[in-house]
Amino acid sequence: MNWRKTLLAVGFGAIAGYLLKDQLENTQNITPEKALKSAKDAFKQQGPVSGSWIYMKPEEIVRNGLNYSVYRGGVTRNIDGTNRQFEFFVDANTGAIIDVAEPA
Repeated sequence: MNWRKTLLAVGFGAIAGYLLKDQLENTQNITPEKALKSAKDAFKQQGPVSGSWIYMKPEEIVRNGLNYSVYRGGVTRNIDGTNRQFEFFVDANTGAIIDVAEPA
């Protein structure tokens, strides 16, 4: 009888561990590296990128009345012989680009 209880406990533990792992993966932020890569890929659709950077810690911003946890970064592109810089905000939860601006 003891081996049945042990086997049942191991089975329940494995199922609970799997479900917990799956739930934790769905609620974690994307990495800053993935955020930078997705932003660079989006900018590369318009032309080559010559430089890029990203802050490693998420920050809070408000856009259109909504609060976002974002990674802030930037890229440099050479457009018509002139280096132009662009700043972007990437949603830390989904990886979507929230805003792009050309600093003054």
